[in-house]
Amino acid sequence: MKSFTDLFVTRPVLAIVVNLVIIIAGLQAIFTLNVRQYPRSDNASVKVTTVYVGAGADLVRGFITTPLERVIASADGIEYLESQSAQGLSTITARLKLNQDPTKALAEISSKVDQVRGDLPPEAEVPVLNIESADSEFASAYLSFASDVLEQNEITDYLVRAVQPRLSALEGVQRADILGNRTFAMRIWLKPDRMAALNISPVQVRTALAANNYLAAPGRTKGALIKVDLTANTDLRSVDEFRNLVIREKGGALVRLSDIADVALGAEDYDSEVRFSGQTAVFMGIFPLPNANAIDVIKRVRAEMAEIQRELPTGLQAQIAYDATNYINNAIKEVVKTLGDTLIIVVIIIFLFLGSIRSVLVPVVAIPISLIGGIFLMQVFGFTINLLTLLAIVLSVGLVVDDAIVVVENVERHLRDGRSPFEAALLSGRELTGPIIAMTVTLIAVYTPIGLQGGLTGALFREFAFTLAGAVTISGIVALTLSPMLASKLLNAEDEQHWLPVHINATFERLKQFYGRRLDETLSARPAVYLLWGTLSLLIVPMWMFSAEELAPNEDQGVIFGIVDAAANATLDQTSAFAAAANQAFLSVPETEFTFQVTFPTSGFSGMVVKPWDQRERTVFAILPEVQQKLAGIPGIQIFPVTPPALPGGGQFPVEFVIASTASTQEILDIAKQVQEKAANSGMFAFPPLIDVKLDQPQTEVVIDRDKVAMLGLNLQQVGADLSAAMGGNFVNRFNIAGRSYKVIPQVQRAGRLNPDQLEDIHVTGPNGQLLPLSTVASLRNSTGPRTLNRFQQLNSVKISGVAIQPLDQALRFLEDEAAKIMPKGYVIDYTGESRQLRLEGGNQFFKTMGFAIILIFLVLAAQFNSFRDPFIILLGSAPLAIFGALIFTFLKMPNPNIPFPLTEGWTTTMNIYAKVGLVTLMGLIAKNGILIVDFANKLQLEGIPKLAAVREAALIRLRPILMTTAATIAGHLPLVFVTGAGAAARNSIGLVLVGGMTVGTLFTIFVVPAIYMLIARDHAHDREAEQAAAVTATGTDSGGHPPKSLPDTLKSDASI
Repeated sequence: MKSFTDLFVTRPVLAIVVNLVIIIAGLQAIFTLNVRQYPRSDNASVKVTTVYVGAGADLVRGFITTPLERVIASADGIEYLESQSAQGLSTITARLKLNQDPTKALAEISSKVDQVRGDLPPEAEVPVLNIESADSEFASAYLSFASDVLEQNEITDYLVRAVQPRLSALEGVQRADILGNRTFAMRIWLKPDRMAALNISPVQVRTALAANNYLAAPGRTKGALIKVDLTANTDLRSVDEFRNLVIREKGGALVRLSDIADVALGAEDYDSEVRFSGQTAVFMGIFPLPNANAIDVIKRVRAEMAEIQRELPTGLQAQIAYDATNYINNAIKEVVKTLGDTLIIVVIIIFLFLGSIRSVLVPVVAIPISLIGGIFLMQVFGFTINLLTLLAIVLSVGLVVDDAIVVVENVERHLRDGRSPFEAALLSGRELTGPIIAMTVTLIAVYTPIGLQGGLTGALFREFAFTLAGAVTISGIVALTLSPMLASKLLNAEDEQHWLPVHINATFERLKQFYGRRLDETLSARPAVYLLWGTLSLLIVPMWMFSAEELAPNEDQGVIFGIVDAAANATLDQTSAFAAAANQAFLSVPETEFTFQVTFPTSGFSGMVVKPWDQRERTVFAILPEVQQKLAGIPGIQIFPVTPPALPGGGQFPVEFVIASTASTQEILDIAKQVQEKAANSGMFAFPPLIDVKLDQPQTEVVIDRDKVAMLGLNLQQVGADLSAAMGGNFVNRFNIAGRSYKVIPQVQRAGRLNPDQLEDIHVTGPNGQLLPLSTVASLRNSTGPRTLNRFQQLNSVKISGVAIQPLDQALRFLEDEAAKIMPKGYVIDYTGESRQLRLEGGNQFFKTMGFAIILIFLVLAAQFNSFRDPFIILLGSAPLAIFGALIFTFLKMPNPNIPFPLTEGWTTTMNIYAKVGLVTLMGLIAKNGILIVDFANKLQLEGIPKLAAVREAALIRLRPILMTTAATIAGHLPLVFVTGAGAAARNSIGLVLVGGMTVGTLFTIFVVPAIYMLIARDHAHDREAEQAAAVTATGTDSGGHPPKSLPDTLKSDASI
């Protein structure tokens, strides 16, 4: 029977043209595809920030956070809502569902906020809304600006005027935030003693500033012929003008601002400090848009920074302190290097199996055409070049070579039987059209469920799955069009007589005889084979259950971040001194290249950037314990070293476990502390887990005697206003310097507010305009309150965060079990960051994908073989045993890395997102072995060979292509197992699963598939009789109905149908 492959063997130019078109399409695609770290996805959140200067956390929660939360929660596309109410600040984060349009969400949330704007306290500032990428808590780059000459507020002003506008305007930059900024402000440092002596209250100062720093808009004059614009100097523009401002006039005597206060051009706040490798600096954090290409964005930032550096004022130095895209670029280089290694290894393996340079040329030509064609399909689908599509291309090398190997091996078999090269290529094409299409469609069926999966796994692996499917599709086309034609031109029987092919063939013949003897033994003892197969298949369940599970393996990204936690009553001066000691600890590690720190009074953030991968021996995970030990010895602050999340969308810590309820914060905190204590004693965490709510903030309540206030003819508004004006630090209005406006902030000087007792010295408005000490009408009551009041999904919440030294799934299960024992009814458990991803994406979700893949493979094979039995044989005989082989490498992973067990450390992996994708891939790969045996056994049965003899002969004839394709697949994936450097952990994981599964699976498959074939397969004797009857009926047809005499017996029945 003719096949469409005959067309390409008989018309070689057509075969060349088809493949040249694939090459040209692929080459143009290579130069047009974007490069990024992960596939493009909208993974964003909307942050609503409202400032209410001087207000306590309780007041902020009740009057700002709660009303805003209520309306924001009704917006579409929000996955969860998180809020934090702190002293003077409300922060609400609406995490959007994956691939939700962030711009549309921002517009909707903005309109919701406008609905309740009028309900917020008038003293609160207008809520500010921002879209933030949820891929990481950290910026993609940090720029450092340091000077020995300029003050921080001068550096900040230069950045705001000259640098920030340029960087913010770059394509793809969402915002360029200034960290450690000291924005200019006119600071009016009030002196309580002078104010009391001159009988001036704090409210009078605010009133005078508001009344005498006024922005007038007088318009213009307009005569018959000319018009003149008018301005008025009703506003104040310099320190001297503010100093000379008249606060009060009495009896001809003027009291000026300079009489009761020091006036200075200072900064809005003094509560942050930034250092670069120990030197004081101002930082800029570059945050790309959620859907922007970070590599391109930072490349533009670097180009712009080169321009900016040339124009910097004398004494100001600028450099890029941290660039997250270095890791991405290094990881991409590593994958490209792995691709090169893979191609070389596969070519060597093919040569060793075939022994002829001519034979090797066919797969060597097929591999690059398949890969280039796959890249063209990436362009058609709108994909990008990223870590996952590159990983797919590396994996596809081991897959696309299989089809070409099968073709070459089959042609060589016919050449050894005495056929001419042309005839051998024709016959081979006809024999293999069905199996190659079946193998190609099977692999496409494997990847389709991964690509169609929802959530983060789907978003990340859609491009990976369809890139692989595309490369495999092109590979099938090449195997059916180009490979038979090349084989007919390149291969000949004389090559088989050379020394190396002769020895290789002799070796395979001996191996075939050995395999034949072992196969006879297994086929004669089939019940034992079924028992072994059933036992190993059942072992999959406990092996899976006891495999260490996590979302993704941790990657060495060349940086260790430090999260700083200080005492609630600490000042910047105190925390800064301890942070400097932490900086020394970072710099003392030999691998450190530079450090950066952003320090606040009670918290902070730091980073230790290590030398490039090729300039250091140790990974960041080897350095981490040393850093942790050094940081643990620093008193006064706690610093928790963490590495960036392996996948986009992670939080600050891998473990982020939320306990929420309508109960009071104190009650939830009590339960959280019990869970924290259990976790700290479990040995599962690198350090005792953190709790985000702390009831340790010292508070002093000014208790006003309302009766006294009433007797003096005053009211609480007057007393409260004087107190806020003196201590609050809120701005009155703004003034102008060189075309920019800055805040005017009156506040008691620091010497007058060192401790709460000094409040009693503040004088407030009394009867008849006379001042009286605050102590006359008020007393002080000390207490302790929360630093922040947190809510999750509009419930009061407490978050437990930490770094698990055991697999993440195990740590979360421990916390869930402990919390369930303690929590009363009405409490809920939730997650954020990496923990949420694992709970949503892991476990049951993957089983659905795997089940879908198995059903799809089964249906595809059923259609191909026109049988429901044959797919059962292929899948049952190969998939469970391959999965068993792969799970050996996850089951033997020691759950606790602290247990020294070097025997398994280097060659095992956790059950993570990459390993699971590897398992699904494995089912498609291993099924190819079963397809080759079952397809050939069915054909032999139709020729009149009994079932047992047919499957034995099929297994023996197909042994060589099975071993060759398996060896090529294993060799193609082997570099992934041994690769090091940026992004190596993910590639190690998928490589181990595939190599382990293919090795163990193939060893079992070549014995188990024939045994299961005997159990399940149809006896095709009836089919044969029916075909013979049909052939007899057709003998009266023209001579074209007779099979050509040159065809082998194997194919005569096919040709006569």
